[in-house]
Amino acid sequence: MREQGQTGDGAVRRARRRIIWTTGAIITLLITVVSGVAYTVMTQAQDDQVRHEVRYGAAHGDLSRPPACMWLYGPGATTLPNAPAGFPLRADLDRVRLTRTPVERTVRREDTAYLVRTQVRDDGDVVQAVLDLRFQLADRSHLWFALGVAEAVGLAAAAVTGGVLGRRAVAPLAEALARQRRFVADASHELRTPITHVHTRAQVLARRAAAEGLPVEHRDGLALLVASLGRLGEVLDDLLSSATLAAGPAWRAMWRQVDLVALARSAAAEEAERVRERGLTVRVDGPPHPLWVDGVASALHRVVGELLANAIAHTPPGGRIEVALSRSGTTVVLAVTDTGAGFDSGEAEWVFRRFHRGGGGRYGLGLALLREVVTSHGGTIVAASRPGRGARFTLRLPQSASSSPTVADRAVRTWRGWRAPVPPPGRPRPMAGPGRPGRSRR
Repeated sequence: MREQGQTGDGAVRRARRRIIWTTGAIITLLITVVSGVAYTVMTQAQDDQVRHEVRYGAAHGDLSRPPACMWLYGPGATTLPNAPAGFPLRADLDRVRLTRTPVERTVRREDTAYLVRTQVRDDGDVVQAVLDLRFQLADRSHLWFALGVAEAVGLAAAAVTGGVLGRRAVAPLAEALARQRRFVADASHELRTPITHVHTRAQVLARRAAAEGLPVEHRDGLALLVASLGRLGEVLDDLLSSATLAAGPAWRAMWRQVDLVALARSAAAEEAERVRERGLTVRVDGPPHPLWVDGVASALHRVVGELLANAIAHTPPGGRIEVALSRSGTTVVLAVTDTGAGFDSGEAEWVFRRFHRGGGGRYGLGLALLREVVTSHGGTIVAASRPGRGARFTLRLPQSASSSPTVADRAVRTWRGWRAPVPPPGRPRPMAGPGRPGRSRR
């Protein structure tokens, strides 16, 4: 997992988006509540008004001169001029004549509605009043439109307000994180050179101690010192890489086309000495043609090197490691499989957490930073394993969109039949000695 990335720019962006969404939700809720109250009040007032009008018209209206938007049917219930079709409702008239009880209901005709009341007047005549509700329905439709416009304006205002508040609220956090990254990068860069010198001096002393036949305890102590200094150098490299990943645009500007096949063979060639010392067999199986991806060559080289070093460290003597490269659609796939002790399948995700302590009691930043690098290149990496069955790490990266490479193959050298690119002059070698202590997945 990318805990460090989550506390960087990604956390700032998420905090800003959370403020925008929260502000928008609050404003939307307020507008919705106010709109609901306004619509309820308006419809209730309209209903009371039309009921009052139709009841008054049915009880006291002049049959020859009815109120506006109303038709009155008296004794005989003949069809009136300009009256809507389907009126009067003769079933209601017959019912009221029999029961002498008023009947009031709403009838929908021709895309509008009518409120119809049939009752017996004081003089004994049965009258039916029909009130057209089209204007009330139009008012409600206009109100819904106005409320919708108000909601849209409110959402736009919420987005703007949330954006302004978000930037102002997270600005101190963003500045603090930027300062932290600069400090980590500067401190790592300044400490790396003296630690490299001390590490080199310790290696010289260890070789002299072995050549001059010093006691075993002294030689073992110097070996531990060399390993500890190498581990310290790797931690500084990890911190510097993490700070570089968080740089964003500066990191993206370093991207070039990289041949993943040549890079994998180069990384395997650099591990030749350790492979021979441990009696392992390493095979790189890839197509004869390049597999181009976009990214930072040094960072991707470290990813593949880390996977190989991890496999070598956890594969017993006589074991086998296979690096398989292929293309699946628009994705380049690199899988590193070993015959080591493996780990429980439940740890497949936890091995990428920073400082995760596996069954071997070791911990580190390596695989966590490896996932950060892969994710920053738009790829994914997953682990699969079972105890006693080895482990398999599968890396997937988007294939380069350009068909013509922009990075030419460098001169090649041969190791055990492989042709692998020679690392660029001046490229720093890993500071840790054989075994690269501290790099562990489990």
